[in-house]
Amino acid sequence: MSPPATDALLAVVVFGISLLVPVLDENGDTEPLTVRGAIVGAVICASLAFRRRWPVTVLAVTASGMAAYVVSGGQKSPLMLATMIAMYTCALRRPRREAVLEAAAVAALLTGMSVVFGNRGWLGPEIIALTAQSAFAVAVGIAVRNRRAYVAAVEERARRAERTREEEARRRVIDERLRIARELHDVLAHHIALINVQAGVAAHMMETEPDQARESLAHIRRAARSSLEEVRTTIGLLRQPDDPDEAAVEPSPGLDGLPDLIAGFTAAGLIVDQKVSGTPVDLPVALGLTAYRVVQEALTNASRHASRPYADLELQYLPSALRIHVRNPADPAAWPGSSSGLDPVELGEGGHGLLGMRERAHALGGTFAAGLADGRFEVRVLLPHEGTGT
Repeated sequence: MSPPATDALLAVVVFGISLLVPVLDENGDTEPLTVRGAIVGAVICASLAFRRRWPVTVLAVTASGMAAYVVSGGQKSPLMLATMIAMYTCALRRPRREAVLEAAAVAALLTGMSVVFGNRGWLGPEIIALTAQSAFAVAVGIAVRNRRAYVAAVEERARRAERTREEEARRRVIDERLRIARELHDVLAHHIALINVQAGVAAHMMETEPDQARESLAHIRRAARSSLEEVRTTIGLLRQPDDPDEAAVEPSPGLDGLPDLIAGFTAAGLIVDQKVSGTPVDLPVALGLTAYRVVQEALTNASRHASRPYADLELQYLPSALRIHVRNPADPAAWPGSSSGLDPVELGEGGHGLLGMRERAHALGGTFAAGLADGRFEVRVLLPHEGTGT
């Protein structure tokens, strides 16, 4: 049933009660309504149909009607129920302070009228009952209002928690996709770059130096096999844990795999001068993987874009961080639009490799910078850690 229909029914019920209670009262404490009283009662009860829309107006009408009823000589009447409902509605829908003041004003008006025109004392039972009824109506209205506010707050918190869980789930899916995309890019870019270099060497040496060509083809075969193995390992992350056909996933590469990585670049013709300073420590798996991928991508870029096949790799173990510095000779013309100095944002737009390195570093709370400096292209990464491996 709609609220207006409910209020209309309530008005009819209250008016019916005001007519029947005096008839059913065997003690005669409640006087039957006169014709004038019935008209006043009809107006009072009819106003209840608009109590939700105009609560203050309805309270004023019911209070005025009750005051007029008392002035006309009326005694105890069930019509007070209409005024109590109006007080309850004001307490429910109006600001608390205003509702209390309005109810107090109505109670003072009715008690004053009862004392003046009803020949009752200020401490008579009727006056005390009228004051108690007014206070009860306001208290119930405030209690219901507080309860509704509490329920609404609980429901809103539940909705926010649900939205937060959904957003967190979406964020984890996006992060996982980005992580796998970075893995695939780093794996494929590295090995395909080596395959491309070795294929060029094999094609050039096929006629004049067949032994060197066969060695290049062997490097291509090893690079292709390594690429397939790492891609299979990465794709294995997408499998469901309960998949019966799940393949065994190999451990993630770390800095202990750098000798093989550098050997692959050396075989492809890139001279890598490696320098390690500080005291090496066991790094967390995530940090070790990030360091490995950063070195892999930086050397891949060096093998593809360096003006000479040479690269410096420096690993510096700090008490609470690992610093990676890779630099290679570079032709400024190969980096159009880039300025001198380290500028990861500008150069990061040139390809997914630099962007991937920056994302990996930032994901671990580290820093990333790359750019041209003194005729060399440099990559600087700082990866913080707690000093002990996990």
